[in-house]
Amino acid sequence: MPTMLIDEPLSLTCVFSDGGRAEYSLDGLPNPRLARDLATGLVDLIHPHGTADSAGTVNFYVQALRNMVRTLAERGFTSGAAQLRRGQLAEFWMASPRRLEAHTRALLEGFAQVGGVLDAGVMELAAGRHFNPQPNRQVLPPYSETEWQRLTEVCRTLVDDSYAAHRQALAAAAEGRHPREGGWKPGNLRWLLARVGPVSISAFGQHVDVSAAVVHNRGGFHDATRALFPHLDVLIADRLLFGVCSGIVPDGIEELVTEDIDWAGDSTVLLSYVKRRTAAESLVLPRRAVRLLEQWLAHSELLRSFVPAGERGRLWLGVSRAGGDRRVRRIDRVAVQRWVLRHGLTGDDGRPLKVHRSRIRTTHQAVRDKSTWTGSGRATIDPNHTPSVEGDHYLTATTPAQQHAVEAIVEDAQRDLLRRSHPPTVITEQDAVALAAGYPQLVAAMDLDDAAIAELVGGARDVFTAACGDQLSGLHGPKGKPCPARPWVCLLCPLAVFAPRHAVNLLRLKAFFSRQWQQMSAAQFMAVFGPYAARIQQVLDRFDPALLAAAAAQVADRDDELPLRPEEMTA
Repeated sequence: MPTMLIDEPLSLTCVFSDGGRAEYSLDGLPNPRLARDLATGLVDLIHPHGTADSAGTVNFYVQALRNMVRTLAERGFTSGAAQLRRGQLAEFWMASPRRLEAHTRALLEGFAQVGGVLDAGVMELAAGRHFNPQPNRQVLPPYSETEWQRLTEVCRTLVDDSYAAHRQALAAAAEGRHPREGGWKPGNLRWLLARVGPVSISAFGQHVDVSAAVVHNRGGFHDATRALFPHLDVLIADRLLFGVCSGIVPDGIEELVTEDIDWAGDSTVLLSYVKRRTAAESLVLPRRAVRLLEQWLAHSELLRSFVPAGERGRLWLGVSRAGGDRRVRRIDRVAVQRWVLRHGLTGDDGRPLKVHRSRIRTTHQAVRDKSTWTGSGRATIDPNHTPSVEGDHYLTATTPAQQHAVEAIVEDAQRDLLRRSHPPTVITEQDAVALAAGYPQLVAAMDLDDAAIAELVGGARDVFTAACGDQLSGLHGPKGKPCPARPWVCLLCPLAVFAPRHAVNLLRLKAFFSRQWQQMSAAQFMAVFGPYAARIQQVLDRFDPALLAAAAAQVADRDDELPLRPEEMTA
């Protein structure tokens, strides 16, 4: 649990949930009383009371605190928060940018929350509407399919090529010997580097009793270092690709240590990481991420053996450049954008691709396999999210192809609802005139001529439970091909015409529904057969009871009476 200490002289010491610490000095401000009151309000904004749980977030509040104290002091205010008045704050906030207003309002509300005394007008103003409203933050859209593919391919190529070169370098080093004895050969250079670690060109020259200039002129040193030890380019590619494969938040990836990896067998990894907004989390890594993690651990093993004991637990280790001995301490946005330029990674607009690691996570969630989703409120991407939050942040952030697929599903569902709302077409006489007179809208919609109507009535277009207006319509399958729909689907099909001759098969289908009802749960049955079971009764109610009684005598209540597939048989 993070804590905050307010010391004399005025300073803040914060301890966060991940064990990190940060100190902020508030000494030297022109109004120490107001600074202390606002710092007390900041305590209420720290997790678990509030949402601030990182040094960067707290720093934003501290900067806002300093700004407010100095600005009000310039206007002659030298008292504590209890003496603030509504007009002073309104003047300050109206002239402030959005972020400063939001942060200082939160500080005052936090001060009141922990028992601080504020004027009633000040409390009302602080809790009210902002003078500079925060704009609605839009969710980062996922990368397009082409951009996602290019990013993945560049990272994968760089990672695999560097690891292959690393393995070849280890094999060459195993067969080499000291360059003083074996000569200036690539294998011998790798042999020495594998024993002395990543060193500068001058330090390497000392091991072979030559100057740095001689090492440079003879060549081969930089290639050997690049092959044996992962450098900045490889480190960036591995981390980006790990985000592509796993979908872990960027700050969780950045702070990983080897102790976070819990191997549960040969191919399963439970990875623990820290998400700044919600503290510790864990994730069972997908197979691709597991393989990448194994490869990275093997790639960085040699370098890990040369770093100080206190740093060996860091997962992401690399040297800042090939041929250097400095290790990478931090990878910022500038380094990533330079990496993009070096490798010619472009977006769909032809410009260098803007790599945003949170956008990588969004794209991972957008393209992940969702076949195992059940619709349960617990089946969310992130256990800290509600289904509504995930819908706003991930399901609405779709690629154009996914958006087209979603719209097609919605259109199909709407057409299906319209079909279900239409009453069944049932003729009780074997007469083409009765069909044309009773269902003129059906004849017009299907563009039936006299010959087609005669075929419908006469049985030439019969399927199992009805007569079909057009089996090649493509309503339930490819257009121009025979309809592949199961027998019960005809019950809700707008092309189906039911006649008395179909009564026997309709009763056989109704008996099949009864058998399925007995072996399936109610929820399963209603999801699969519910709409059809309701429609079949509507059709049968239109027939003469005497006709149905005669037809029932021909129903044996067996599966072999229907054209069923093996998996559809009654158990």
